[in-house]
This record gives sequence, C-alpha cells and structure tokens, in this order.
Amino acid sequence: MLDALDKMIRDGEPEFLDARNLKKLEQMRKDAKTPLFNGSSMTKLEANLLLLEMKSRNGLSDKGFDDLLTHLKSKMLPRPNELPENTYQAKQMIYPLGLEVQKIHACYNDCILYHGKYAELDQCSVCELSRYKSDCPKAMTIVDQNKRPPKKVVWYFPIIPRLKRLFVNEKTAELMRWHAKKRVNDGKLRHPADGSQWRAIDSRYKTFKREIRNVRFGLSTDGMNPFNMVSTNHSTWPVTLCIYNLLPWLCMKRTYIMMPLVIQGPHQPSNNIDVYLRPLVDELNELWTANKVKVWDEYKKEQFHLRALLFVTISDLPG
Repeated sequence: MLDALDKMIRDGEPEFLDARNLKKLEQMRKDAKTPLFNGSSMTKLEANLLLLEMKSRNGLSDKGFDDLLTHLKSKMLPRPNELPENTYQAKQMIYPLGLEVQKIHACYNDCILYHGKYAELDQCSVCELSRYKSDCPKAMTIVDQNKRPPKKVVWYFPIIPRLKRLFVNEKTAELMRWHAKKRVNDGKLRHPADGSQWRAIDSRYKTFKREIRNVRFGLSTDGMNPFNMVSTNHSTWPVTLCIYNLLPWLCMKRTYIMMPLVIQGPHQPSNNIDVYLRPLVDELNELWTANKVKVWDEYKKEQFHLRALLFVTISDLPG
C-alpha cells in the first residue's frame, strides 16, 4: 500500500512543481508516512483515501461525511489520532491529486457562454438578458458583484491536464501505444484502428500518424434524467470522450472515459449545444496544433508534443 501511495503521489508531481504548491505536495508525502494513531498499521493518507472513496461510491453527502468523521475521530479511534475533522480537511489532504474544474456562466437562453471574449460581460450580447439572478446596485464593490449568483452554470473539466495525467503513469502510457504496437493486424475488424477511416486519416495526415502516442477521440452525448424518475421532464446532457488508442475492452471502461462537460437541465440544449461545446472545441484546436502541448511520457522517460483529433461522434438524432 505504501508503494502504491508513493506511486500515486509521483504521478501527480509534474503539475505541482511550482513554489505555491510544493508545500502541499510535501505535506502529502508526510501524511503518507504518518500513522493514523500510535501503533496503527494504516497511515493518515491511506485512511483518508479509503473514507473518501467510500463517500464517493455511496453518494454520502458532505454533512453525513462530517458526522462520520466526528464519530470516528472522537468516539471510536484512540486519542490522539490524525483523522481529519471534516470534509474540507479531508479534501485538502489530497489536493495535489485533484484536476482542474472550470465553472463557466451561461446565458439563460443558451445564446452564449461567458467565456473567452465574453468573459467580462454582465449581460448577453444576443438577447441582452442579465448574466446574474438579480442586478446589483452600482454602489456595490467589484468583489461583491463577482459573488452574485449566475442564472446558469456549465461545469467544464479540461481534457489536456487529464491527458497529461495518463502519460505520467508508466503503465497507462504504455497502453496508449497499443493500437500501433500490440494490435493484431490480420484483416479482421476488432478495433477502430482496423477500419478504413483510421487508414484514411493516416494517409491524409502523415505527420500526425508518425507519433503513435497522438490521441484519437470518440465523442458521445445524450440527454438523461439524473433523478431516475420517468414522470419528471428533466434532461441533463453529459458529454464524454473515449480514447481509441487503447485496447477495445478498455476504450469503454469508466476509468478511461473522460467527461469534459455537463450541460445542466431541466431543458435539453437542442441546436444550441454548439454554444456549450465551445470550450471543448478550443481545447481540441489546441491539441491539433503541432508543438502546442508538451507532455511527459513516464514509459519512455521523455517529453514529447502531444496532438489529438476528434475521430468519430456517437449520438442519436437529437444529440
């Protein structure tokens, strides 16, 4: 377990080697060696990870998790002990392993995202509807104005940091070469790499083909009711990316599927879905541009410039 924790911390290192975050990374190393209590075989970090995994797997609320930590720390474990006191402390302990999440405001009528050139606007440039739930007095300070609740929010999970995280793990970095190194090429269709579309792209974009680590994505989206109630008219749209570099039985595993975007309901985005896909399109453009994204490959122990393309989309007619 200690070897696994040390490996996990090393995987997260490349993104945290700046002065601001080094202290948190060093504290995490310390937590990985600190016993939970005197005489315990379990470390502080190990216990925290096990409890957070249980919270995630069972959908435990932050308040419920706070109560659990309070009972464990004060009534069930020997004192003194190193268990965090609340959810905030538990999450801060694994902060270096986290990945970026962007909270992007959206027009209530789905006209624009307040992102890029629209980031500083207070009202929609198309329908002129206010960005916020209530207009603030001019006397309010800029800090107070920025705290106003937006009418609509989109959660965006950038894909470039996630791709970098895949390649800093030695095992996964090797798997990302499977389509070129270990795929059986006997004329049978077992994987998208066996198809004519893959060969057509290789023929047209020869520089892209030369680097076998370059990524080919399959994008899929559809509406769903997250509340599992058939009678409720609600449509939330997750957007997912699968990676076709991987083995066919890993492409669709949850571990390797990225969800860069969640378009909240209750109404489906309809033709305005392109508005919400803008941040993803910007990142895909960046990944397509040569020499733009530098990535560390732990398998080869070298840096390289990663590129990616959108190979296929999977959706029904509304999607």
